[in-house]
Amino acid sequence: MSLLRELIKKYCVRYPNERKAQAIQSFLLMDKNPFSRSNPHGHFTGSAWIVNPDKSKTLMTHHKKIGKWLQLGGHADGEEDLMNVSLREAKEESGLSNFAIVSEEIFDMDIHEVPSIGSEPKHLHYDIRFILEANPDTESVSISDESYDVAWIELDRVHQLNAEESIMRMVNKTRML
Repeated sequence: MSLLRELIKKYCVRYPNERKAQAIQSFLLMDKNPFSRSNPHGHFTGSAWIVNPDKSKTLMTHHKKIGKWLQLGGHADGEEDLMNVSLREAKEESGLSNFAIVSEEIFDMDIHEVPSIGSEPKHLHYDIRFILEANPDTESVSISDESYDVAWIELDRVHQLNAEESIMRMVNKTRML
C-alpha cells in the first residue's frame, strides 16, 4: 500500500486542482479495506487508458453492465498493485497481450458511482488509471463477455461516444504527451 500511497501523493502534487484526487488519497489513508468489493463505502479499481503508438487512438470498451463506452479496467479484488490490476483487466477485456507501460506514474484518477446492478448495491469506484500502449497493427482485439464491443477510437471522436469529464480529461492528457 505504501507504493500506491506514494503514487497518489505524487499525482496530487502534479494535479492540485483535481478535487477527487484528494478524496482518493483520504480514502486510501482512512479506510480499513479499500481493495475489497465487500467494502460498503466503495473500493479501488484499476484501469488502463490504452493508446496506439502515435497516440491518435485509444482502445475503449462498450461495457454491458454500465451501458457506456469506457476505458478498460476492473476490480482490484484484494490486489494492492493497481498497475497489475490494470494490465490484467486490459488483457482480459481486449484479448491483447502485448502492452508497453508508457509511465509507472498514475495517469488519471476518478471517483464514480456505480448504480445498483443485480444483487450488487450502489457503491463508489475509486479508479486509478495507468496509460499503456498497444499496436493495433500487430494484434487484433477480441470482445469479452463483459462488453458489447471493444474498438480503437480516434481521440477526436471519443466525445461522440462518452463526453464525461473524466474521459475527456484523459483525452486531453493524451494530447499533451
